[in-house]
Amino acid sequence: MSAILRSHAEQLFAQELEELQKQDGGKRPSNWKLTPQAVVTYLIGGTLKNGFEITPKYIGSRRLMEIAVATLTTDRALLLYGLPGTAKSWVSEHLSAAISGNSTLIIQGTAGTSEESIRYGWNYARLLSEGPSERALVETPVMRAMKEGQIVRIEELTRIGADVQDTLITILSEKTLPVPELNTEVQASKGFNVIATANNRDKGVNDLSSALKRRFNTVILPVPDSMDEEIDIVKRRVESYGKVMELPAEKPAIEEIRRIVTIFRELRSGVTLDGKTKIKAPSGTLSTAEAISVVNNGLAMAGYFGDGQLKAADLAAGILGAVIKDPVQDKLVWQEYLETVVKPRSEWKDIYRACRDLV
Repeated sequence: MSAILRSHAEQLFAQELEELQKQDGGKRPSNWKLTPQAVVTYLIGGTLKNGFEITPKYIGSRRLMEIAVATLTTDRALLLYGLPGTAKSWVSEHLSAAISGNSTLIIQGTAGTSEESIRYGWNYARLLSEGPSERALVETPVMRAMKEGQIVRIEELTRIGADVQDTLITILSEKTLPVPELNTEVQASKGFNVIATANNRDKGVNDLSSALKRRFNTVILPVPDSMDEEIDIVKRRVESYGKVMELPAEKPAIEEIRRIVTIFRELRSGVTLDGKTKIKAPSGTLSTAEAISVVNNGLAMAGYFGDGQLKAADLAAGILGAVIKDPVQDKLVWQEYLETVVKPRSEWKDIYRACRDLV
């Protein structure tokens, strides 16, 4: 087994990308590894003409993925927007892997992200000894993507200060990056584009300027529509994680995943699945990503501190950690949910006892 904890998408799914390239006879945009149709197949999954199975990376609306891919064939950048845990970064990585064969050109947006992180920086030892020169220039992922005609990813764009965000305007509109210190510029090669992600829980933190918004086409990634869809996502991601981490636990029974997803969906929506009981919602997002984390943590508990079979007691701590973010308000919400919703369900007595004991 590889010692790498998490391989990049283009490495992990190298065989799928190779098969798609072999079967992909259509016209490709400049510097794209696959046609737009093949990129969507890679994301959504499907069976190729030779019978090879492409696993779905995104479980949801095919049309949304078509819109995202179509955007990247134009001069508009792509903004993936939505709640935490709606697979924005996951989709961004796989789009980059399928289009450019490289998902590693990435900038992580934070309050401390500077202009130099986006445009370029300097090797100050060389700058002092040689003055401004090509050798003293430190390229950013944006600059490299422009030179090589590839996709660059910017994670959590709205966490970056507004003045720094606006350094992207010239890059996105003129497709050029001026380097005034060298009296030169970097002009983007065909294939260059930007995929940014933003979390709507951060709305109002550093909203995009209207000038920058116009340079992006926004695709909103929703929470999974149906229970079965969300269960499928959790199941696939948990199985993938289990293989990489080599956990000494059995695959989780689908019913255990269903219970976690049910709890999260009910608390998220503020009503039970049958629509009969209204419940208070906690302060957290209770996203699909958090459901995956709860099951993974439960498998680790079962594998290392249990008999290898996932049980309610293994899941309880993870559920509490996901639900109770505010130790006062969320604890009351959770206790009320336990007593009014979980307790009356006869088939849920084990999870009721395990969670009640921890609270």
